[in-house]
Amino acid sequence: MTVSQRLVLTALAASVAAGLLIAAPFLLSRYGVYILSMWCVMSIAAIGLNLTLGYAGQVSLAQGAFVGIGAYAAALLTGAGVPFPMALLAAVVLCFAIGWLLGYPALRVQHHYLAFVTLSFSTLVFLVLRNEEWLTNGVVGIVVERPTVFGMATDRPAAFYYLCLAVLGLVSLLTLGLIRSPWGRAFLALRENPIRALSLGIDTRRYTLMAFAIGSALGGVAGVLYAPLLEFVDPTPFTLVLSFNLLLMVVVGGAGFFFGPFLGALIAVLLPEWLRFAQGFYLILYAMFVMALLAWSPSGILGILDRHLARRSAQAASAARAASVAQLKEQAQ
Repeated sequence: MTVSQRLVLTALAASVAAGLLIAAPFLLSRYGVYILSMWCVMSIAAIGLNLTLGYAGQVSLAQGAFVGIGAYAAALLTGAGVPFPMALLAAVVLCFAIGWLLGYPALRVQHHYLAFVTLSFSTLVFLVLRNEEWLTNGVVGIVVERPTVFGMATDRPAAFYYLCLAVLGLVSLLTLGLIRSPWGRAFLALRENPIRALSLGIDTRRYTLMAFAIGSALGGVAGVLYAPLLEFVDPTPFTLVLSFNLLLMVVVGGAGFFFGPFLGALIAVLLPEWLRFAQGFYLILYAMFVMALLAWSPSGILGILDRHLARRSAQAASAARAASVAQLKEQAQ
Protein backbone atom coordinates (compact mmCIF):
# COMPACT_ATOMS: atom_id res chain seq x y z
CA MET A 1 0.00 0.00 0.00
CA THR A 2 1.46 3.33 -1.05
CA VAL A 3 1.52 6.42 1.14
CA SER A 4 -1.18 8.10 -0.94
CA GLN A 5 -3.42 5.04 -0.70
CA ARG A 6 -2.89 4.93 3.05
CA LEU A 7 -3.83 8.61 3.35
CA VAL A 8 -6.98 8.09 1.28
CA LEU A 9 -7.96 5.08 3.40
CA THR A 10 -7.32 7.02 6.62
CA ALA A 11 -9.36 9.99 5.41
CA LEU A 12 -12.23 7.69 4.39
CA ALA A 13 -12.22 5.90 7.74
CA ALA A 14 -12.13 9.24 9.60
CA SER A 15 -15.08 10.53 7.54
CA VAL A 16 -17.14 7.43 8.28
CA ALA A 17 -16.29 7.66 11.99
CA ALA A 18 -17.23 11.36 12.07
CA GLY A 19 -20.58 10.60 10.41
CA LEU A 20 -21.34 7.87 12.94
CA LEU A 21 -20.42 10.14 15.85
CA ILE A 22 -22.71 12.89 14.56
CA ALA A 23 -25.60 10.46 14.12
CA ALA A 24 -24.99 8.64 17.43
CA PRO A 25 -27.46 10.65 19.63
CA PHE A 26 -30.32 9.59 17.35
CA LEU A 27 -29.42 5.91 17.81
CA LEU A 28 -28.46 5.67 21.49
CA SER A 29 -30.15 6.05 24.84
CA ARG A 30 -29.37 8.88 27.26
CA TYR A 31 -26.78 6.70 28.99
CA GLY A 32 -25.19 5.84 25.66
CA VAL A 33 -24.90 9.55 24.84
CA TYR A 34 -23.32 10.12 28.27
CA ILE A 35 -20.74 7.38 27.60
CA LEU A 36 -19.85 8.93 24.23
CA SER A 37 -19.53 12.34 25.89
CA MET A 38 -17.16 10.82 28.43
CA TRP A 39 -15.18 9.29 25.56
CA CYS A 40 -14.81 12.76 24.00
CA VAL A 41 -13.59 14.23 27.28
CA MET A 42 -11.11 11.41 27.95
CA SER A 43 -9.87 11.55 24.34
CA ILE A 44 -9.00 15.24 24.74
CA ALA A 45 -7.03 14.52 27.93
CA ALA A 46 -5.31 11.53 26.29
CA ILE A 47 -4.36 13.63 23.24
CA GLY A 48 -2.56 16.01 25.58
CA LEU A 49 -0.72 13.16 27.30
CA ASN A 50 0.14 11.61 23.95
CA LEU A 51 1.73 14.88 22.90
CA THR A 52 3.85 14.92 26.07
CA LEU A 53 4.66 11.20 26.23
CA GLY A 54 4.20 9.79 22.74
CA TYR A 55 5.73 12.61 20.72
CA ALA A 56 8.08 14.41 23.12
CA GLY A 57 9.03 11.31 25.14
CA GLN A 58 8.43 12.94 28.56
CA VAL A 59 6.86 10.61 31.12
CA SER A 60 4.02 12.30 33.01
CA LEU A 61 1.68 10.96 35.68
CA ALA A 62 0.09 14.34 36.31
CA GLN A 63 -2.48 14.52 33.50
CA GLY A 64 -5.32 13.56 35.83
CA ALA A 65 -4.33 16.45 38.10
CA PHE A 66 -4.67 18.91 35.22
CA VAL A 67 -8.10 17.50 34.41
CA GLY A 68 -8.99 18.23 38.04
CA ILE A 69 -7.56 21.75 37.87
CA GLY A 70 -9.58 22.46 34.73
CA ALA A 71 -12.74 21.01 36.26
CA TYR A 72 -12.50 23.10 39.42
CA ALA A 73 -11.57 26.22 37.45
CA ALA A 74 -14.71 25.78 35.35
CA ALA A 75 -16.89 25.06 38.40
CA LEU A 76 -15.66 28.09 40.33
CA LEU A 77 -15.68 30.54 37.44
CA THR A 78 -19.03 29.58 35.92
CA GLY A 79 -20.51 29.49 39.43
CA ALA A 80 -19.33 33.10 39.83
CA GLY A 81 -21.12 34.08 36.62
CA VAL A 82 -18.20 33.98 34.20
CA PRO A 83 -19.29 32.91 30.68
CA PHE A 84 -18.26 29.39 29.72
CA PRO A 85 -15.88 30.40 26.88
CA MET A 86 -14.02 32.73 29.24
CA ALA A 87 -13.86 30.01 31.90
CA LEU A 88 -12.45 27.63 29.29
CA LEU A 89 -9.81 30.16 28.26
CA ALA A 90 -8.86 30.85 31.89
CA ALA A 91 -8.51 27.13 32.63
CA VAL A 92 -6.32 26.63 29.55
CA VAL A 93 -4.04 29.52 30.53
CA LEU A 94 -3.82 28.31 34.14
CA CYS A 95 -2.99 24.72 33.17
CA PHE A 96 -0.52 25.91 30.53
CA ALA A 97 1.33 28.01 33.11
CA ILE A 98 1.40 25.24 35.73
CA GLY A 99 2.45 22.71 33.08
CA TRP A 100 5.29 25.00 32.02
CA LEU A 101 6.52 25.15 35.61
CA LEU A 102 6.15 21.39 36.01
CA GLY A 103 8.28 20.94 32.92
CA TYR A 104 11.35 22.35 34.68
CA PRO A 105 12.08 19.10 36.56
CA ALA A 106 12.10 17.39 33.15
CA LEU A 107 15.17 19.47 32.33
CA ARG A 108 17.00 17.82 35.21
CA VAL A 109 15.59 14.28 35.49
CA GLN A 110 14.31 11.74 32.98
CA HIS A 111 12.32 8.50 32.69
CA HIS A 112 11.13 6.97 36.00
CA TYR A 113 12.61 9.84 38.04
CA LEU A 114 10.41 12.25 36.10
CA ALA A 115 7.45 9.92 36.64
CA PHE A 116 8.00 10.19 40.41
CA VAL A 117 8.10 13.99 40.21
CA THR A 118 4.82 14.20 38.28
CA LEU A 119 3.26 11.57 40.55
CA SER A 120 4.11 13.73 43.57
CA PHE A 121 2.56 16.76 41.86
CA SER A 122 -0.62 14.79 41.17
CA THR A 123 -0.83 13.77 44.84
CA LEU A 124 -0.28 17.38 45.91
CA VAL A 125 -3.12 18.61 43.68
CA PHE A 126 -5.49 15.97 45.08
CA LEU A 127 -4.64 16.98 48.67
CA VAL A 128 -5.28 20.64 47.85
CA LEU A 129 -8.63 19.83 46.24
CA ARG A 130 -9.67 17.73 49.22
CA ASN A 131 -8.40 19.84 52.13
CA GLU A 132 -8.62 23.49 51.03
CA GLU A 133 -12.33 23.83 51.71
CA TRP A 134 -12.26 27.63 51.46
CA LEU A 135 -11.50 27.24 47.76
CA THR A 136 -12.79 23.85 46.62
CA ASN A 137 -15.52 23.10 49.19
CA GLY A 138 -13.58 19.95 50.08
CA VAL A 139 -15.28 16.56 49.94
CA VAL A 140 -18.71 18.24 49.82
CA GLY A 141 -18.05 19.22 46.22
CA ILE A 142 -19.55 21.83 43.93
CA VAL A 143 -22.70 21.59 41.85
CA VAL A 144 -22.07 22.63 38.24
CA GLU A 145 -24.74 23.68 35.75
CA ARG A 146 -24.37 22.87 32.10
CA PRO A 147 -23.42 26.03 30.23
CA THR A 148 -25.06 28.14 27.59
CA VAL A 149 -22.52 28.58 24.79
CA PHE A 150 -23.05 31.45 22.33
CA GLY A 151 -26.76 31.49 23.16
CA MET A 152 -27.23 27.72 22.81
CA ALA A 153 -28.26 25.77 25.91
CA THR A 154 -26.50 22.45 26.51
CA ASP A 155 -28.66 21.13 29.33
CA ARG A 156 -29.94 18.29 27.14
CA PRO A 157 -27.62 15.23 26.80
CA ALA A 158 -27.42 15.44 23.01
CA ALA A 159 -26.64 19.17 23.04
CA PHE A 160 -23.81 18.76 25.53
CA TYR A 161 -22.49 15.77 23.58
CA TYR A 162 -22.26 17.88 20.43
CA LEU A 163 -20.38 20.53 22.42
CA CYS A 164 -17.88 17.89 23.59
CA LEU A 165 -17.61 16.51 20.05
CA ALA A 166 -17.02 19.98 18.59
CA VAL A 167 -14.26 20.72 21.11
CA LEU A 168 -12.70 17.30 20.40
CA GLY A 169 -12.75 18.02 16.67
CA LEU A 170 -11.13 21.43 17.16
CA VAL A 171 -8.46 20.01 19.48
CA SER A 172 -7.77 17.20 16.99
CA LEU A 173 -7.27 19.59 14.08
CA LEU A 174 -5.01 21.88 16.09
CA THR A 175 -2.98 18.92 17.35
CA LEU A 176 -2.64 17.49 13.85
CA GLY A 177 -1.37 20.85 12.61
CA LEU A 178 1.08 21.02 15.51
CA ILE A 179 2.42 17.52 14.85
CA ARG A 180 3.00 18.26 11.17
CA SER A 181 4.67 21.59 11.91
CA PRO A 182 8.37 22.13 12.68
CA TRP A 183 7.39 21.99 16.36
CA GLY A 184 6.08 18.46 15.92
CA ARG A 185 9.28 17.36 14.21
CA ALA A 186 11.26 18.95 17.04
CA PHE A 187 9.20 16.97 19.57
CA LEU A 188 9.98 13.75 17.71
CA ALA A 189 13.69 14.60 17.61
CA LEU A 190 13.55 15.29 21.35
CA ARG A 191 11.97 11.87 21.94
CA GLU A 192 14.37 9.91 19.76
CA ASN A 193 17.67 11.43 20.88
CA PRO A 194 17.86 14.68 22.90
CA ILE A 195 21.63 14.96 22.48
CA ARG A 196 21.40 14.64 18.71
CA ALA A 197 18.52 17.13 18.66
CA LEU A 198 20.63 19.60 20.64
CA SER A 199 23.55 19.11 18.24
CA LEU A 200 21.22 19.98 15.34
CA GLY A 201 20.40 23.32 16.91
CA ILE A 202 17.03 22.40 18.48
CA ASP A 203 16.37 24.24 21.73
CA THR A 204 15.58 21.11 23.77
CA ARG A 205 14.92 23.16 26.90
CA ARG A 206 12.16 25.21 25.29
CA TYR A 207 10.54 22.25 23.52
CA THR A 208 10.52 20.16 26.69
CA LEU A 209 8.69 22.93 28.52
CA MET A 210 6.30 23.43 25.61
CA ALA A 211 5.48 19.70 25.47
CA PHE A 212 4.48 19.75 29.13
CA ALA A 213 2.62 23.04 28.87
CA ILE A 214 0.54 22.17 25.79
CA GLY A 215 -0.26 18.67 27.05
CA SER A 216 -1.31 20.10 30.43
CA ALA A 217 -3.49 22.75 28.75
CA LEU A 218 -5.36 20.01 26.88
CA GLY A 219 -5.89 18.25 30.21
CA GLY A 220 -7.46 21.49 31.43
CA VAL A 221 -9.76 21.58 28.39
CA ALA A 222 -10.93 18.06 29.25
CA GLY A 223 -11.55 19.11 32.85
CA VAL A 224 -13.66 22.10 31.80
CA LEU A 225 -15.96 19.69 29.95
CA TYR A 226 -15.79 17.00 32.63
CA ALA A 227 -17.32 19.18 35.36
CA PRO A 228 -20.60 20.08 33.56
CA LEU A 229 -20.82 16.56 32.09
CA LEU A 230 -21.18 15.15 35.62
CA GLU A 231 -22.93 18.37 36.82
CA PHE A 232 -20.93 17.95 40.01
CA VAL A 233 -17.27 18.05 40.91
CA ASP A 234 -15.46 16.74 43.99
CA PRO A 235 -11.88 15.52 44.59
CA THR A 236 -12.68 11.79 44.30
CA PRO A 237 -12.26 11.37 40.49
CA PHE A 238 -8.90 13.16 40.43
CA THR A 239 -6.77 10.67 42.29
CA LEU A 240 -3.75 8.93 40.79
CA VAL A 241 -6.17 6.41 39.29
CA LEU A 242 -7.25 8.92 36.65
CA SER A 243 -3.64 9.68 35.68
CA PHE A 244 -2.90 5.96 35.39
CA ASN A 245 -6.05 5.42 33.31
CA LEU A 246 -5.04 8.20 30.91
CA LEU A 247 -1.57 6.71 30.63
CA LEU A 248 -3.21 3.36 29.90
CA MET A 249 -5.32 4.93 27.14
CA VAL A 250 -2.26 6.33 25.41
CA VAL A 251 -0.20 3.14 25.71
CA VAL A 252 -3.01 0.74 24.72
CA GLY A 253 -4.06 2.85 21.74
CA GLY A 254 -0.49 3.43 20.63
CA ALA A 255 1.81 6.14 22.01
CA GLY A 256 3.14 8.37 19.27
CA PHE A 257 0.26 7.56 16.87
CA PHE A 258 -2.21 10.37 16.15
CA PHE A 259 -5.27 8.11 16.47
CA GLY A 260 -3.86 6.23 19.48
CA PRO A 261 -5.63 8.36 22.15
CA PHE A 262 -9.00 8.02 20.39
CA LEU A 263 -8.75 4.24 20.27
CA GLY A 264 -7.28 3.94 23.76
CA ALA A 265 -10.01 6.12 25.27
CA LEU A 266 -12.65 4.11 23.41
CA ILE A 267 -11.35 0.88 24.92
CA ALA A 268 -10.89 2.34 28.42
CA VAL A 269 -14.41 3.83 28.47
CA LEU A 270 -16.39 1.18 26.60
CA LEU A 271 -14.70 -2.11 27.45
CA PRO A 272 -15.58 -1.98 31.18
CA GLU A 273 -19.19 -1.28 30.16
CA TRP A 274 -19.21 -4.27 27.81
CA LEU A 275 -17.83 -6.47 30.57
CA ARG A 276 -20.54 -5.58 33.08
CA PHE A 277 -22.11 -8.99 32.47
CA ALA A 278 -19.18 -10.46 34.43
CA GLN A 279 -20.31 -8.46 37.49
CA GLY A 280 -17.51 -8.43 40.07
CA PHE A 281 -15.04 -10.05 37.69
CA TYR A 282 -15.15 -7.43 34.96
CA LEU A 283 -12.13 -5.54 36.28
CA ILE A 284 -10.13 -8.77 36.32
CA LEU A 285 -11.09 -9.48 32.71
CA TYR A 286 -10.25 -5.91 31.74
CA ALA A 287 -6.83 -6.14 33.41
CA MET A 288 -6.13 -9.49 31.73
CA PHE A 289 -6.98 -8.01 28.32
CA VAL A 290 -4.64 -5.05 28.85
CA MET A 291 -1.78 -7.26 30.08
CA ALA A 292 -2.16 -9.68 27.17
CA LEU A 293 -2.26 -6.82 24.65
CA LEU A 294 0.84 -5.08 26.01
CA ALA A 295 2.73 -8.39 26.28
CA TRP A 296 1.95 -9.08 22.62
CA SER A 297 2.35 -5.52 21.34
CA PRO A 298 4.11 -2.97 23.61
CA SER A 299 3.42 -0.31 20.96
CA GLY A 300 -0.35 -0.73 21.40
CA ILE A 301 -3.12 -1.64 19.00
CA LEU A 302 -2.05 0.78 16.29
CA GLY A 303 1.46 -0.63 16.62
CA ILE A 304 0.07 -3.99 15.46
CA LEU A 305 -1.53 -2.33 12.43
CA ASP A 306 1.66 -0.38 11.69
CA ARG A 307 3.77 -3.55 11.77
CA HIS A 308 1.29 -5.32 9.49
CA LEU A 309 1.36 -2.50 6.95
CA ALA A 310 5.16 -2.32 7.12
CA ARG A 311 5.38 -6.08 6.52
CA ARG A 312 3.06 -5.84 3.52
CA SER A 313 5.08 -2.95 2.09
CA ALA A 314 8.30 -4.94 2.51
CA GLN A 315 6.76 -7.97 0.81
CA ALA A 316 5.50 -5.83 -2.06
CA ALA A 317 8.94 -4.24 -2.45
CA SER A 318 10.62 -7.68 -2.43
CA ALA A 319 8.20 -8.96 -5.05
CA ALA A 320 8.84 -5.88 -7.23
CA ARG A 321 12.61 -6.39 -6.96
CA ALA A 322 12.28 -10.06 -7.84
CA ALA A 323 10.14 -9.21 -10.87
CA SER A 324 12.69 -6.59 -11.98
CA VAL A 325 15.56 -9.09 -11.67
CA ALA A 326 13.64 -11.70 -13.65
CA GLN A 327 12.85 -9.16 -16.37
CA LEU A 328 16.51 -8.10 -16.62
CA LYS A 329 17.57 -11.74 -16.95
CA GLU A 330 15.07 -12.30 -19.75
CA GLN A 331 16.33 -9.20 -21.55
CA ALA A 332 19.94 -10.38 -21.16
CA GLN A 333 19.09 -13.74 -22.73
